[in-house]
Amino acid sequence: MEGHLTRFYFFVFSLSIFLLMGCNNIQKENGSREEKIAEILTHIRVPQIPGNVLTLTDYGAVGDSLTDNKAVFDSVLQLCKEQRGGRIVVPPGIYVVNGPIHLVSNVCLDLQKGAKIVFGTNPADYLPVVPTSWEGTLLYNYSPLIYAYQQENISIIGEGTIDGNGEAGFSRWYDKQKPSQQLSRKMNHEGVPVEDRIFGEGHYLRPQLIQFFECRNILIEGITIRNSPFWCVHLLKSENITARKVKFDAFNKNNDGFDPEYAKNVLIEDIDFNNADDNVAIKAGRDHEGRKVGTASENIIIRNCRFKGLHGVVIGSEMSAGVQHVYVENCVASGYCKRGVYLKSNPDRGGYIRDIYVNNVAFQGVEDLLFITSHYHGEGEGFETDIRDIHIDSLTCRSASHAGLVIQGYPTKKVRDVHLSRVYIDSCTTALSFRNAEHVVFNDVIIGDEVKVPTAVR
Repeated sequence: MEGHLTRFYFFVFSLSIFLLMGCNNIQKENGSREEKIAEILTHIRVPQIPGNVLTLTDYGAVGDSLTDNKAVFDSVLQLCKEQRGGRIVVPPGIYVVNGPIHLVSNVCLDLQKGAKIVFGTNPADYLPVVPTSWEGTLLYNYSPLIYAYQQENISIIGEGTIDGNGEAGFSRWYDKQKPSQQLSRKMNHEGVPVEDRIFGEGHYLRPQLIQFFECRNILIEGITIRNSPFWCVHLLKSENITARKVKFDAFNKNNDGFDPEYAKNVLIEDIDFNNADDNVAIKAGRDHEGRKVGTASENIIIRNCRFKGLHGVVIGSEMSAGVQHVYVENCVASGYCKRGVYLKSNPDRGGYIRDIYVNNVAFQGVEDLLFITSHYHGEGEGFETDIRDIHIDSLTCRSASHAGLVIQGYPTKKVRDVHLSRVYIDSCTTALSFRNAEHVVFNDVIIGDEVKVPTAVR
């Protein structure tokens, strides 16, 4: 009998602990926006800058805009690997690098003011192919220009510039890429093993400028990024990332600023964007592969930034594994942006977009201020996206030449639970265009001139 009682009390005690843990989880899930952001920030720590300093010119580098410094970078990075870390200081000068820089763990690349790295334009220098991704499909391709694979504790800092030299090089491949682009998507849909998806020579998929693939503890701070051949900074299957005080000057095709993909715990703050494409585009894989991988992009904070370019903040369109817990705070735009906040998917994708918070963001002239669509490019079938729990508070613009607020759900998967508060648009052509949307809540929304006290009958 005593044994039965002991087991009974243990069961009650365990059940109490389980219920208490459940209550705590519910409380955490239902916490305020500020509490959720604070919780995410506890998981983001910048890597420690190594004390072991290696000045690049001490190892034979020449910043004369002519000498190839690829071999010097390779040898200094090998030294850092042997010494378990190091701070590679790049003094003022223009350093040509004919080939990729492959970063290793516990390294800081410190570009001093007046220092510029300019990459060469010979595609063969970026072979052999490496594991990477292209528009949401994992494959092997030309190496990104700065690349880290399965590394940790890496910093790229300083007041210098990284120039991808895209306009004179890889960017010219844009008009040749379609056959390889379509082949990559076919391999994705058919589940071809990643190790058999070999691109590179004979194909025309442009490499990213900077890519961290399956890395953790990353800092990118202070540098200027310009002239990228493709996406500027691709954060692929990586976590614990801080990007701050970065400046963009990137006007080639598909020159997105930051592309977190299958990424977790990301802080993007105090950035000066000037991109020919999306400033931030949050992704999570394409179609069949994204749904199979199933790793959401989540816990992403974008704050105190200055937007300029095609679109401000974008989620999608490659987001099949899901995107959640995104916080956009205290940002402003200078000049024209085609779309301010853009959530896009289509019925090829599946997945979800949920728990998105946009607070205190101001645009000037846009084509559309807020655009949520399940019909991107009007294509696809069979895998509708679940878009819900979107919270917009204090979103403004002076003029929207096309539309103020657009929601385009899918008949079998409506966009739902959208909360719009303190949204002010001074002027626009179409105020609202909602289709297949439900539970859309308005609070203090003014589009056009505010209607004040009604006039009296005279």
